[in-house]
Amino acid sequence: MNQPTLSADGRPVRYGAYPELTWPAVIVGWLIGSMLAVAIGYSALILGFSIEGNEVAAILGWGILRGIMRRSSIVENNINQTLAVSVNGASAGMMFTIPALFILAKRNPETYALATQYDQVLLVLACIAGGVLGIAFVIPLRKQMIDFNRLAYPGGIATAAILRSPGAGLQKAALLFGAMLFSAAVYFIIRFVFHVDEERLGPLGLVLGLPSYLNVTFLLSLMTVGVGFLSGKHGAVFTYGGFICYFLLAPLLAYFGAPEVQNTLRPVDAAIAASAPLDAEAAAKASAAVPGILQGKIFKPVGIGILIGAAIGGIIAAFPLVLSAIRSMQDAAKKRAAGGTAAADELPIWLLYLAVAGGLIVLMIVSKLSVPQMELWRAAALAVMGTGWIWVAGVIVSESLGRTNWSPLSGMTLIAITILVMVCVSIPPALTPVQTVVASIISGAAVCVAIAQAGGMMMDLKAGYIVGAQPRKQQIAQYLGTWLGPIIIAWLLVTLSKQGGGFGEGKLAAPQAAAMASTVESLVGSDAPVWRYSAGAGMGLLLALSGMGGIGVQIGLGFYLPFSTVLTYAVGVALRLIFDRFGHRFIENVGIPVAAGLVVGESLADVSMAIRAIATGAGGGH
Repeated sequence: MNQPTLSADGRPVRYGAYPELTWPAVIVGWLIGSMLAVAIGYSALILGFSIEGNEVAAILGWGILRGIMRRSSIVENNINQTLAVSVNGASAGMMFTIPALFILAKRNPETYALATQYDQVLLVLACIAGGVLGIAFVIPLRKQMIDFNRLAYPGGIATAAILRSPGAGLQKAALLFGAMLFSAAVYFIIRFVFHVDEERLGPLGLVLGLPSYLNVTFLLSLMTVGVGFLSGKHGAVFTYGGFICYFLLAPLLAYFGAPEVQNTLRPVDAAIAASAPLDAEAAAKASAAVPGILQGKIFKPVGIGILIGAAIGGIIAAFPLVLSAIRSMQDAAKKRAAGGTAAADELPIWLLYLAVAGGLIVLMIVSKLSVPQMELWRAAALAVMGTGWIWVAGVIVSESLGRTNWSPLSGMTLIAITILVMVCVSIPPALTPVQTVVASIISGAAVCVAIAQAGGMMMDLKAGYIVGAQPRKQQIAQYLGTWLGPIIIAWLLVTLSKQGGGFGEGKLAAPQAAAMASTVESLVGSDAPVWRYSAGAGMGLLLALSGMGGIGVQIGLGFYLPFSTVLTYAVGVALRLIFDRFGHRFIENVGIPVAAGLVVGESLADVSMAIRAIATGAGGGH
């Protein structure tokens, strides 16, 4: 009887095709994707931006598939991470948009109180349809961007490096789980031992004797440090906006700004000087309030304008690519029709046409049913405009990820919602304000999910290209995951909306959704600081057209977010730049797993606290 050939580690050597699209890979992908959707979706509420999670899914996949299930196929783990990223694709798309409904209802309950009573089923259906559209639109771009243009897609290269190092997979998974436990433990110590609810360290500016506008306060969040580390040098630009605001613009405003600004700042400094010797707590509270005043009155509106201007500039800069993509899609269709060799690489073109048509019809139905007074022609216009923008924005995001590993998702979504709002209010008879925000934001969530899926698909295809995966099977895996994420995030949104102060306050600041809320509110007729929006838009447009990549949206977010968040994020970026000196292998084997664990651990701990508070009726806040 012939004995099976054994590998160096004593496993039987298999012959034939590698296991790839298998049920173990699909099930593990669903499980890992669900965890990532909760963790990364939650972090997106705090930081205002998101990560795809490719590397985390690949590391966890090796830990489970190889370490526990004793499977060793690289391409099988590639299917796992592709599917997990597809599940996670809904996290940013829905977290950047839907909390805006709750924020508007809180800001102006007389007008928007009913905005939070949207139909959960319609939201899930819209976001699933958006995911289907996003994937269908970018599949024909694979050969042009990956095979022919050979765009780098740094995130895809990093994922492929993890996929090709199975021997270290279990070790990486152990580091990730260890960091998860450590991050969760630190979170619980801060909350229950030190009873720090705001989770801020400071104000250090007061201790150093600095003026109130130079208040230095850190967000006590290992998750934020971890995200900064994962972003690395590409994320450093995000910190520039915050440092420009508080170390350059704030001093200038204090001494040379308009009288209303100076009158806000100088009495506070006088009060601090008077109370500091006697009442340190009162001085600290007065000092801590100043950055919030500056941010709310000046930096936030300018940041929103930068986001809008940068997104418009990104479209102008990417217009040649849009034309090239049209030619690529036409060439791909001709090759498939002729039965060329490319036909076996992708899903059949008729299936993509069916996906686009089906997604468009679902979006139209959702738009019609989301608001009882919605006319059929307006619902059709919303669906057509949203679908068209998905294609344009998907091309732009795919190009940006391919060249810089940065996605202008937020800017693309901001423009999408602006377009959708205009469809609701500019053509008579206009919808009411609450009807407008519900219809446009639900459709906007679908668009945002679609754009996120498009970018994630291209990075997954790049990783698959490197490790020898079959694009068709990756595309199937992406579709197998896109339905689950909206269900999970819809549940998470409902859970967190009942926790404490809800969205828009404290830790759940939801900066992207708050920016969306401010933009929508201004579009439907509120008293908005138009000149600050305009000034920011001009800055964003110049940054987008400067040739320095997609820095405009990142700097805009630095203006928009509290400086405490920017400072803590900067710590993570600085640590990454320091540890980069140890070499790529150290970052890949140790740095990325530990940083990812910090993100996942704190996120899951905080979400579990929200669930516990709601279940026990405690209603605790952040």
